[in-house]
Amino acid sequence: MELHLETVALFSLKLAYESEGQSPILRDDLVMGDYQRDVFELLVRRGDVEGIQVKVDECVGLALEAVGGVDKPLGRELGRLAGELASVQTMELIGVPLVALKDYLKDIQ
Repeated sequence: MELHLETVALFSLKLAYESEGQSPILRDDLVMGDYQRDVFELLVRRGDVEGIQVKVDECVGLALEAVGGVDKPLGRELGRLAGELASVQTMELIGVPLVALKDYLKDIQ
């Protein structure tokens, strides 16, 4: 699960900050400091669903801005998927919406 969380953060930050012709954002970049696998691992071990949702929401919010907000087609779907993850109440239910969000972010890269 930590890998999926880190990947959601990475793809979101790539949408927000990566420019064509510049070096790509990688997992060890400074911008990923608060969103690395070990940060998510700690939240998962604690069962901190709310903490995970806050971290993911921060990144997805930046990605939403980058695609033009929820009024644009890409943003509508991104917002819908983020909303599904935000509505999860337990760690047992977080997997399916997390993978859907990760896959969508990967597709729109």
